[in-house]
Amino acid sequence: MKPPHGNRPGGPPRPHSDRGPPRGPGGSSPRPFTAGNDQRARDPKGQAAPKAQAFQGGASRPQRDTGSKPGPGGAPREGFKPRHGGPPHRGADHGGHRHAPDAPKGAVWLYGLHAVAAALANPSRRLRRLLLTEEAEAALTERLAPPWALSVERVERGRLDHLLGRETVHQGAALLADTLAPPSLHSVLEKPGPIIVLDQVTDPRNVGAIMRSAAAFGAAAVITQDRNAPEETGSLAKAASGALETMPLLRAVNIARTLIALKAANVWCVGLDAAGAPLSGPAFAGRRVALVLGAEGEGLRRLTRETCDEIAGLTIRGAIESLNVSAAAAVALYELTAHRPTGG
Repeated sequence: MKPPHGNRPGGPPRPHSDRGPPRGPGGSSPRPFTAGNDQRARDPKGQAAPKAQAFQGGASRPQRDTGSKPGPGGAPREGFKPRHGGPPHRGADHGGHRHAPDAPKGAVWLYGLHAVAAALANPSRRLRRLLLTEEAEAALTERLAPPWALSVERVERGRLDHLLGRETVHQGAALLADTLAPPSLHSVLEKPGPIIVLDQVTDPRNVGAIMRSAAAFGAAAVITQDRNAPEETGSLAKAASGALETMPLLRAVNIARTLIALKAANVWCVGLDAAGAPLSGPAFAGRRVALVLGAEGEGLRRLTRETCDEIAGLTIRGAIESLNVSAAAAVALYELTAHRPTGG
């Protein structure tokens, strides 16, 4: 039986309003773990205990700022900060290519065989144009038998390269479709399974990969912030590998208030951070969990962290200090769902 809201062991008391929990003197909070701030407990022989290492938003903070070191496709490499400017604004498609294909307002170009096939099979999608190479049409037919909801425009690969960008892995398939309408929080709470809350995770590839893991482990929904989070883009859909069509994606104006609403609905909010004790699935077997993950490189924001019922980390042994935020989400989801009956 779940403990009452006002006295939950393992977490802070319930906040008294939707402004979040009360702050300590001066508004300070414990300093988050970074690679240079390892204050782990040591055993009597003086050896460090295994670290309960979360992802700090996808990677431990680098020991030095290397600038905008490019990764694959020209995008900033995960875990590195750009030299100039703040976080990308909502809607910026910085997920692996610089060329964002033009689309009418309210629509998006989806690409890749998995993403296109899933969108064609989704009755909630309003479809506009389907562009396929001869090879892609044959491959798509094997995945999803025709007839489809719209006719095919046969194109050469070069046309898709020009439309989507040469660096885009489109696999010869592109679909122009309207963006999906986000569901309500109430409808999500009616579904079983854990809930994923992303606190300013800005990379669409990470959000897409998290949605894919959420679908694989039976999560009810993924919640992102309305601002400082990517819109529905082709790179997000490609990384989700079809999960964008089946996994509800909500946008919250205020993450802390959303956590308070979840707690009011008897959902136990667990923030993933290295400062917490190791995440244990059996400990949550009788409770519904919202797993809260912070931004790449920054981790959970202070108010988000304080609003969570408790903070937990992932135990990592070996030379690797941390995991990417999407990898950490997959590991945590497995831990939470492996020890409970299907649908719990």
